[in-house]
Amino acid sequence: MTDQPSTVLVIGGGIGGIALGHALRAAGIDVQIYERHPDQHGWVSGYRLNINRTGSRSLHHCLPEPLWRAFTATSVQPSAGLAFRTDQLRNLTVVGQDVMTAGATDPADQNYAVSRTVLRNILLTGMDRIIHYGRTFERYERRADGRVVAYFTDGSTAVGDVLVAADGANSRVRQQYLPEAPRLDTDAVSVAGRLALTPDVLAWLPSGIANGMNVLLPSAGSFLFTSAFAGRRQMTTAIRAGHDLAGAGLDPKLLLDEVSDYVLWAFITHRRHYPANAFALDGTELRGLAHKLLRGWHPTLRRMVTETDPSTLGVLRLKRSTIDYDWTATPVTLLGDAVHNMPPVMGLGANTALRDAAELSAALAAAHRGELGLIEAISRYEAKLRDYGFGAVRESTKYTEAAISGNAVARHGMKAWLRLCDAVPSVKRRSFGPSTELDRQHPDLLGAAN
Repeated sequence: MTDQPSTVLVIGGGIGGIALGHALRAAGIDVQIYERHPDQHGWVSGYRLNINRTGSRSLHHCLPEPLWRAFTATSVQPSAGLAFRTDQLRNLTVVGQDVMTAGATDPADQNYAVSRTVLRNILLTGMDRIIHYGRTFERYERRADGRVVAYFTDGSTAVGDVLVAADGANSRVRQQYLPEAPRLDTDAVSVAGRLALTPDVLAWLPSGIANGMNVLLPSAGSFLFTSAFAGRRQMTTAIRAGHDLAGAGLDPKLLLDEVSDYVLWAFITHRRHYPANAFALDGTELRGLAHKLLRGWHPTLRRMVTETDPSTLGVLRLKRSTIDYDWTATPVTLLGDAVHNMPPVMGLGANTALRDAAELSAALAAAHRGELGLIEAISRYEAKLRDYGFGAVRESTKYTEAAISGNAVARHGMKAWLRLCDAVPSVKRRSFGPSTELDRQHPDLLGAAN
């Protein structure tokens, strides 16, 4: 088995897998990505993404400079920050961008909201000969020489020095490689939708909801998250400002056609509050259910639900990965939801996957340069992955459980702490400011851009 990887096979053409592909190609490593969907439009789904400091630094590491500039130009920096309010829209505390970034000015240290379709198009740029569509992974085998053979359902195969599972929460690679680590149900269920930010809606929707992110807390048992996304406005601004999107290989008109302005809202509560047939309801029925679940909340929040296009509504049982287990490094490894799937509370999933891409690409690049053996490089990556990746699963699961808990005393304590943050700026900075963990763990890779 070679200690210098010449070919890396990536199973799954999602955000983490393609970001990894860019970074490996920049390191001079041959990378081939296999995606089960038939074309570039198939895999993207869901809502916009909030990219935090971890994700920004990781994207900056993985992307070539023209695509990084395209990302920052076409993404939205939420100026209104993150507000915590009661279900009657009374403020508990507002965390501004200056607090979340500690006043940093480097683009790689900022938070962004980005359209999944725009990020997809940015990531796909220049990858035409690297991504192979319509290739559904079936199984893998490790050969006697240490290389890995991937088998696909169409009868084709591929051979590489490393196989990376980037095929999502239901990863077939993980099911073969780590069968003792299934996904687990949580007790949380979410119903979510998108309210279009039309002029009529902007006339009655409070500016804090129309321009920022909000966590709305009743006395106990649930919460409502909202996040405004002015993607079309930002894209139009980027085009008018003359950002060289076409020079980066992007079609500005195509990007604009696929982006809209809206407020994402998601109501999360314990599954016992949903009817047994919740997952069979259509959009109109889900909208009625959400309105019912928000009985007693501020009328504006209920109106936000009732004026949402029912075609945008969906319901989801939140799940998480099995965590806190170990395995021995081999030429097969994992990233993203394939290994640390987590509830969307706190928005850590995509950002952690991007960190995986940055960390794994750096490890494999070190092996490619002969600074580490291949298995040593993968082992070091996986040790970090189990630390920060499983930590993110624990963190998001903990807050999900707290959010759906019926413990009114604990919720009262949470609100009291948020009011303290509002009254004492130093407490707010310590609670919501950026962590120095990234700088301590990997200052060269994920440090601020020069």
